[in-house]
Amino acid sequence: MSATVSTKPYLIRAIYEWCADCGYTPYLSVVVTEHTRVPMEFVKNGEIVLNVSSSATRNLKIDNDVVKFSARFGGTSREISVPMSAVSGIFARENSEGLLFKVGEETENPTGATPPLDGPKPSTKQPREKSHLKIIK
Repeated sequence: MSATVSTKPYLIRAIYEWCADCGYTPYLSVVVTEHTRVPMEFVKNGEIVLNVSSSATRNLKIDNDVVKFSARFGGTSREISVPMSAVSGIFARENSEGLLFKVGEETENPTGATPPLDGPKPSTKQPREKSHLKIIK
């Protein structure tokens, strides 16, 4: 059995594709960490919003672990690298529709080892709020 893969990169790629199909400009919201490579002069309050449209980027690659591309900032080409854990959202500039994420929600497992399946597990259940979704038959 393989380790669980986060849905976050798949959702980011889906919203990016939706923006492209609709003619919208996809923006990536990023919380800057020590592992984030972005132009620091454009960072405000520890965050940066990046235009990741095909006309604003070159060699855009949205992997399961990182978003990488080249872009021009103030006329200078820069290499951008954003770990998936630092992405806080992706949205369309024109209508602000998209998705927001909790930063660092991916589980970090640098060894690649799977946790043991037996033994007591700490309770992580929190009280659930009532869902706004309805079942339609």
